[in-house]
Amino acid sequence: MSNRVVVDPITRIEGHLRVEVEVDENNVITDAWSSSTLWRGIEVILKGRSPLDAGLITQRICGVCTFSHYRCATEAVENALGVEIPLNAKLVRSLMQTSLYMHDHMVHFYHLHALDWVDIVSALSADPAKAAQVALQYTDKPINAGEGELRAVQERVQGFVETGKLGPFANAYWGAGTYKLTPEQNLIAVSHYLKALEVQRVAAEMMAIFGAKQPHPQSLVVGGVSCVRDVLSPARLQEWKTKFHQVHDFIQRAYLPDVLMAAEAYKTEPSVLGGLGVKNFLATPDFFMGDGWLFEGGVITNGDLANVQEVDPSLIEEDVTHAWYQDGPSRHPYDGVTEPNYTGFIERDTVYGRLPTLDNDNKYSWVKSPRYNGQPMEVGPLACLLVNYAKGTPAVVNAVNGLLEATGLPVEALFTTLGRTAARLLQTNIICDNALRTFDALLTNIQSDESTYVEPIIDPDKEYVGHAMNEVPRGLLSHWIRIKGGKIENYQAVVPTTWNSGPRDANNVKGPYEASLIGLKVEDPTKPLEIIRIIHSFDPCMACAVHVMDYKGQELSEYKVAPVAV
Repeated sequence: MSNRVVVDPITRIEGHLRVEVEVDENNVITDAWSSSTLWRGIEVILKGRSPLDAGLITQRICGVCTFSHYRCATEAVENALGVEIPLNAKLVRSLMQTSLYMHDHMVHFYHLHALDWVDIVSALSADPAKAAQVALQYTDKPINAGEGELRAVQERVQGFVETGKLGPFANAYWGAGTYKLTPEQNLIAVSHYLKALEVQRVAAEMMAIFGAKQPHPQSLVVGGVSCVRDVLSPARLQEWKTKFHQVHDFIQRAYLPDVLMAAEAYKTEPSVLGGLGVKNFLATPDFFMGDGWLFEGGVITNGDLANVQEVDPSLIEEDVTHAWYQDGPSRHPYDGVTEPNYTGFIERDTVYGRLPTLDNDNKYSWVKSPRYNGQPMEVGPLACLLVNYAKGTPAVVNAVNGLLEATGLPVEALFTTLGRTAARLLQTNIICDNALRTFDALLTNIQSDESTYVEPIIDPDKEYVGHAMNEVPRGLLSHWIRIKGGKIENYQAVVPTTWNSGPRDANNVKGPYEASLIGLKVEDPTKPLEIIRIIHSFDPCMACAVHVMDYKGQELSEYKVAPVAV
């Protein structure tokens, strides 16, 4: 039997991701390849359009990261034109960013990542009375974890199972040996999974208060924000604050305890104590508080927390050696070129039989390979927290040390899959703990200054170059624009999942996804839960990572979707 394992599609993500690995006779992964297999996107169609349209168009890159691209594109144009927006606009954008993070991180943990840690089948055999007592071990005010509530959840899930229509609970690896929660802990987590479906709606409403809608908010414009009536309305401001407290309450009484519970259960599980093959991290300043940034930016190389460097945007390039684009040198995003060169798959034996597989010696993904000073970088909540922990940012140092003390884990545990998942929770908590500073700064400023917009000026006889670098839920996002004759001449978006999921570069150096899997032992190669768990910890968004289309409407390739996934 071949030792090639194919995981395609990887579900519970945005977009289309395929991972292939080679395992040895002991089921230890010796090599890995990450591929985005569907081509779609935006960049090319921006050429020739007004820069003022960039934000509204680029937010269509993704149905999850809409505000992230909207804001980054808008600020890239502002940077190019030299526009300084009013303080109120900066504060409103920060509150919208807060709303996004509270929604995105909660949804990721419960609805995209939780089933990698939680065995739904096991929860059906739990004792609800015992589970209610277990919940009190992680918080003195558990939410939706009383005996009656848990019994109702158990009956609800059992009834769902009996219908045979399992929806998100189908096709999973229930009973796998690397599930570590007890039946009672699983039941608690399932209860919070269902409750999070309700709470995430409130978080989306927070965004809509200032954004007009969610997803795809509409209130950002080059020069500021257009939601002036909402900003000046006491009722709307109080509505945002009320919803903030409602979502924050769930984060404190469910999300935080559940991460502590998972950390306790998994802290000796080998498959989650690795998962970090690239020890280079990149983050940028973000979350404007009115008096400065909540998070600072920086670069860490080789895991050296004692030597954090400042980010130099000129050192960012993208390599296409193993991506399905025409060959060429690594290019800075300002000079990025995106010309397709699809070379297809090759047949080989796998653990599932003979299948089309990635041509890993040549081109095998629609994702490019970003590099910083020639090196791969991990971006995301873990990168943000490590940079700020190393730089001594008080809010981050206190949060990280508090988690390590509560779990009994060493600092080294941050450099793991478990650490990456915990970092997302810590980042959410830090943002929540400081969000009302931004809110109060807005309330204070509008008493004497109601401005939310300045008119941008584009001289058609001038050429402009600009970019924006933002920290978004999945990590460092940057947009790069050239403007000539009043129109967009070139546009590139280098997104978090591109940094993390990119294929090998010209030097055959792996990106974070691929490197994270090397050395991982898989209990059963035909049911690779461990692979899914590690990849999901990055929170993949492949729709963002592959963001270019043929604007001439030409047929480029033909795709067939198998009715049964492998």
